Amino acid sequence: MNSRIGMMVGLVIVVFVLMNSIYTVSEVEQMIITQFGKPVGEPVTSAGLKVKIPFIQEVNPIDKRILEWDGSPSDMPTKDKLYISVDLFARWRITDPLQYFLRLRDERSAQSRLDDILGSETRNAVAKHELIEIIRTTKDRVPLRDTLLTGSEQEQNMGALVPIQKGRKLVEQEIFTAAAEKVEVFGIELLDIRFKRINYNDSVRPKIYDRMISERRQIAERFLSEGNGEAARIRGNRVRDLNKIQSEAYREVEEIRGIADAKATEIYARAYNQSPEAVAFYEFTRTMQSYQDVIGQDTTLVLSTDSELFKFLKGIETDR
Repeated sequence: MNSRIGMMVGLVIVVFVLMNSIYTVSEVEQMIITQFGKPVGEPVTSAGLKVKIPFIQEVNPIDKRILEWDGSPSDMPTKDKLYISVDLFARWRITDPLQYFLRLRDERSAQSRLDDILGSETRNAVAKHELIEIIRTTKDRVPLRDTLLTGSEQEQNMGALVPIQKGRKLVEQEIFTAAAEKVEVFGIELLDIRFKRINYNDSVRPKIYDRMISERRQIAERFLSEGNGEAARIRGNRVRDLNKIQSEAYREVEEIRGIADAKATEIYARAYNQSPEAVAFYEFTRTMQSYQDVIGQDTTLVLSTDSELFKFLKGIETDR
């Protein structure tokens, strides 16, 4: 009975020792073996079932996948003294697990060191460039401004456009190059870095909004000025066209009236020139018509006895 118990205890001890001497390495991991806290041997990078000295040696797993670094938004000034909030992200992986373990130990320490390095390099790069360099994707893209504003208006009211020398991609490349060299000593390979979001700082945003409102107001005033000018031009054209139409109409009326008078005179001449009596009658009727046109109710005429108007008045007898 005691021997059976002893065998069972021995078997348990063997299994326990065996379990502490065997470990597995997955495809996404690499292992650092430490003995009394110090790394021993080369890092284990191949997947499979591995053996170590039980109880003395410990297994420290290190991820070999591509890892994510997502920085917190940070306020920083540009070269043109505009404070912006920059949100950055990066991708990295561990290429030298032994160096990584000796310098950082775990991913939390690595993320903290990346915060320091990437944040510092981002501040340096942003401070060396104008805001437009960081916003525009490449140097080949031309900054867009409102086409309703002329070039002189843009320069006078909004400042001259800053020429783009690099663009955001090259600024990101500058940050990547500087940071990759610094994180390499920790056994880390920096794979990529990108701006996630760029916003104006809260203290700068009201000034930007005021500037946008000023631009819109300027465009509205220009529209109003152009509208008033166009209205004045239309009114001037209308008066000119109206005067032209009236003068042409008056000319046509006078021409028609002249032709009509000529024809009427011709008809009168033919009608009253057929005999002396007809001529005398025509003279009489025309003189009577002139009396009606000339003499009114309160009209006073001073005529000589030789006047043509007076010869038909001499024989008129008035009631006394």
